[in-house]
Amino acid sequence: MEPALAHLRIDTPVGPLLISGTDEYIQAVNFTEEPETAFPQPPHLLLDCAQQLHEYFAGDRKVFELPIQQPGTDFQQTVWEQLTRIPFGQTISYLQLAHRIGNPKSIRAVGTTNGKNQLAIIVPCHRVIGANGMLVGYAGGLWRKRWLLEHERLDLFSGLM
Repeated sequence: MEPALAHLRIDTPVGPLLISGTDEYIQAVNFTEEPETAFPQPPHLLLDCAQQLHEYFAGDRKVFELPIQQPGTDFQQTVWEQLTRIPFGQTISYLQLAHRIGNPKSIRAVGTTNGKNQLAIIVPCHRVIGANGMLVGYAGGLWRKRWLLEHERLDLFSGLM
């Protein structure tokens, strides 16, 4: 039997995030517009995740060190694993991501999978951009994608949107 998910809501410069997980893994980090809710005391791992996210927003963390697990197909897991390999401050295109998984014809499926990522920021889907360098497709909104990329010192997008 799977352990029940615990939740922790934190405030960030890009709006509230809802962290969900257990004492063994983080399953989701999602932007939320829901009003603040009182949750029972979260497991230590959720507090650690919150701390690492605060460090990221403060500019003190570039890599997350958390056990993560989100449900998905083998294909989705492969795409999400490749996302974690995009270095802080760098971007790749959806086509480059499809090449990295060894299937350049899967560009649409890669884009769809990118959009289904439930671990915002930790699995950095915001680092994937259009082949023409444009900001496209981000479940949290393009303004958040722009903010995250600029936070990672990517100012080459100024003036786009």
